[in-house]
Formats: sequence, structure tokens, C-alpha cells
Amino acid sequence: MKTLPMTSLLSGLALFAAPAAFASSTTSIPAFEASISTAQGPNSPGGTRILRSELKPALEAFIYDTGGATGVDSAERAYLTTRLNDTPFQQSLTGTAAKYYADFHELNDATFTSYPLYQGSVAGTAASLFGATGPLASNADIREGYIPNGQGIANQSTLATAFTTSFEPPVGAFQAITVKELIERLGTPIKGSTPTVDEVEGAVAYITQISRNSNRLYVADWTCRRCGFSPWNTRGYVIAAVSTDRRFVRMVSVWTADYGND
Repeated sequence: MKTLPMTSLLSGLALFAAPAAFASSTTSIPAFEASISTAQGPNSPGGTRILRSELKPALEAFIYDTGGATGVDSAERAYLTTRLNDTPFQQSLTGTAAKYYADFHELNDATFTSYPLYQGSVAGTAASLFGATGPLASNADIREGYIPNGQGIANQSTLATAFTTSFEPPVGAFQAITVKELIERLGTPIKGSTPTVDEVEGAVAYITQISRNSNRLYVADWTCRRCGFSPWNTRGYVIAAVSTDRRFVRMVSVWTADYGND
């Protein structure tokens, strides 16, 4: 079991422990509406239809509306709910964009207190679970666990708190991804080496054992200054696969690089 430095834990929890007042619907809502207007403008690749690639950065206004990640507050949530039930707006989204909007709305529920997600290490190495060796398996750390029945569901705050508690580094905001995006992320270089096809395919199969019926896959990036597991500053990403009832979560954290330790 890794020892968790208090500074790392506190910095990781700060994202969602901060008061909701730090978020500002007075800036995020106009920013979102401006992005949507641009996405429906004459220069948009989708014409009047809003593409997923246009919607995703537009929705990020609700996460990063104060210059940093603060989460969706109650006023922003109310606006997002109204837009979710706005038939003309939803009809202006492509199918994949509509799915992303629904995923974003579900994940970011304006709950700043996390639910108890208890994760432990899995049996077996990443190489044995992926069925292949290489840089991905060598740098992957896997945890999984349940939220006790009746004590909540996996949302943005819960995933972030559980990751920092279980893995150590502070983490950024989680975002919904597709299986295609999962494959692309798992295939990115790790410490200068490219994961093998067998590793990636094995990791995808292992991760989607949990999300296959729910279509709930999320990714977040993390960085850590001299965490207990390394004398270096490190960075990477984490994949979270969530079950249909939103209580079971499997996380795969991948350490991708070291960087300056001054």
C-alpha cells in the first residue's frame, strides 16, 4: 500500500471541497451560449447541427469557468437541466453530441461532497490482466471497488476523491469518453515508448468488462510533484469504468512521464 502524503491528498480534494460559490454561472452560461452560437454559424463544419467536437469544449465552460477546475454549481446545473429538456436544442445536436451532453449532465450533478467509494488493489499484475507485456502494463496501476448500497453513486466528486485517496496524485476533471477514445488514449506513448497492440486490446477488454452495459467510461489527467512513489515530478491519466448501477468502479491509472523536479 502506498503512503499518501497529506499535501497530495489535500490538493487533490481541494477541487471539490471548495465552496460552490467559486464557480460562476454568470460567466459559464454566456460562454456556453456563445460557443453554441458559433457551432451553429456559417463557418461551422456541422452547419446548424452541433457536433460532439464542438459541444465538448463548450461544456468545459462549466468546469473551468473561474480559470481552474471548480465543478458545476447548482445554478449551472439548473441551466444544464433546462437545456437537456429543451427539445429544439437537443434536436440540434448530432447523436454523439447528444450522448455526450447527457453524460456530462449525469456526471456533473452539482454535488460537492463525494460518496464513499472504497477501492482496493486487484489480484494479479496489469500484464496478467491485459494478457500482454509492454510499457502500458508496466506503468498501469489498477484499483476497483463499490459504493455501499444506498450510499450514493459515482459522480464527478466521488471519482476525483476516490482516485486521490487510492492512488495518491491530485487529479483534474473527469470527462466522458467513447471506446474509440479509450483505445486512442491507451495507445499514446508512455515514457517515450508506444504500447503494443496486444496491450491496448487487452486493457480495453479488461476495462470495458465493467462499462460494457452502461457505456460509462471516463478519463482524467493527473500530475504530482514528488509524490511518495517517485522522487520525480510525474504525470499520467486515469480511466474510470463505471457499472450500470453507478456503484462499482474500476480505475486504471497510467504513469506516462517524468518531468522537471526543481
